Amino acid sequence: MKKLLIIGVTIIMFFFKSSSNANYEKNFYDFKINSISGDVIDLNDFKGKPVLVVNTASYCGFTKQYADMQKLWERYRNKGLVVLGIPSNSFNQEKKNNNEVKEFCEVNFSINFPITEITDVKGNNAHEIYKWAKENYGKSAVPKWNFYKILINKEGTIEDTYASLTNPTSKKITKKIESLLD
Repeated sequence: MKKLLIIGVTIIMFFFKSSSNANYEKNFYDFKINSISGDVIDLNDFKGKPVLVVNTASYCGFTKQYADMQKLWERYRNKGLVVLGIPSNSFNQEKKNNNEVKEFCEVNFSINFPITEITDVKGNNAHEIYKWAKENYGKSAVPKWNFYKILINKEGTIEDTYASLTNPTSKKITKKIESLLD
């Protein structure tokens, strides 16, 4: 009788098992976004590469993370990593226009990784990338503040998310990136 109960419970668990993997209809590489210079960034150009997506802001206390994003870019870009900065005023800490953001990034941090135009990252006006992230990964993909990080794997799905406090060059992030680059 005990054996039948164990078998029955196992069968029930199998049928009611929930998967933690999202059922992506689209992946990250299916989107486009405008660059800070006004050109279109076709994310399909990054297909097969991990991408660290970071919503940024010029007046945030975490703005110094731009320097670490640049270090990460320089360290791993030849191995395939893409760092993508997405300036946003969703938390009311960004400059007034794209030209000011571009100049700020170049002058203060010598940024040369891809940066987008100023873009909403939460709410109804969020860019499609962020709506997609929320739909497929849940609320943990919605930025809680500036310099929130979303790591996209080589398949174009969300690998992990990181809070603003987590530095881009932290072991937590670099270990995950290195595992994706192997």
